[in-house]
Amino acid sequence: MVKIAVDLMGGDNAPHEIEKGVLQAVEADQSIEILLFGLEGAYTGDHPRIQFIEVSEKIESEDDPVRSVRRKKDSSLVRACQAVKDKEADACISAGNTGALMSAGLFVVGRIKGIERPAIGTLLPTTHASGKGMMLLDMGANVDNKPKHLYQFAVMADLYMRDNEGRSNPTIGLVNNGSEENKGSEMTKETFRMLKESDLNFTGNFETRDILSGKVDIAVTDGFTGNIILKTIEGTAMALMGEVKHAFLKNAKNKIAALILKKDVQGIRDLLDYRHYGGAPLLGLDGNVLKAHGSSDSTAIVSAIRQAKRMARSDAINKIKESVGEE
Repeated sequence: MVKIAVDLMGGDNAPHEIEKGVLQAVEADQSIEILLFGLEGAYTGDHPRIQFIEVSEKIESEDDPVRSVRRKKDSSLVRACQAVKDKEADACISAGNTGALMSAGLFVVGRIKGIERPAIGTLLPTTHASGKGMMLLDMGANVDNKPKHLYQFAVMADLYMRDNEGRSNPTIGLVNNGSEENKGSEMTKETFRMLKESDLNFTGNFETRDILSGKVDIAVTDGFTGNIILKTIEGTAMALMGEVKHAFLKNAKNKIAALILKKDVQGIRDLLDYRHYGGAPLLGLDGNVLKAHGSSDSTAIVSAIRQAKRMARSDAINKIKESVGEE
């Protein structure tokens, strides 16, 4: 049985959609138990494999990450992380304040010895025939990075993709402004050298126009750039689907075409839908911590719980410890 701690109060749609997703997840999978942390009255369900644990505080989206974690020790987010630290849960999930979750991960769960900067990695949809997503990291845990940080991101992502996503020899690309080896800043040039000399399956520089192509399994960059890439993709996808909908509703002829192409359009929408890709693991922490999208609905929470279960059953953390210890 895998036990997962969930922050009921985190996210734009908390607590209703979080509860709904948790209930759907335990109904669909008999091998999971949930520790659900929330304020009094936030949980209205009743299930034998869901244990509701009442807390007295909630971390808001606008709260200062470090200060809120230190001052709100009885918040749902901090208590969920504490459950992982205390071995009461095998993994934890929160759709709440990203900075606060990373701070709780660092101060409560702890960092793997040898990892200088933990990273947030997320699986992005691709148009590749395999249907498999691509991991992009860092997604915003770090704004200023050094070459060694990016190298460690690649090592952690490689092990995660092998253990959690079944990629036997994942390809790794370094996000840059050109494919040539001499392109980029001093940081990316040095990172390129380190990756090229490693045993990783490094394929060279990676241009962001190939993000959705599935050209590589892992794309490595600094947190500032990664977060901008993610937000750009999300905004583009929303705008694109909005324009498609507008075109189909323009006149009677287009509406008929929309009915004929409904299944195909839905397929495109599903491809770009973050809800089916779970959450973003916080790699480099000494425990399984997963960041769900801030706008997560029940479908996204079910996906995140499924991913957290895979994380809990994998040996990625121990392999990261061994790999970092060998450097």
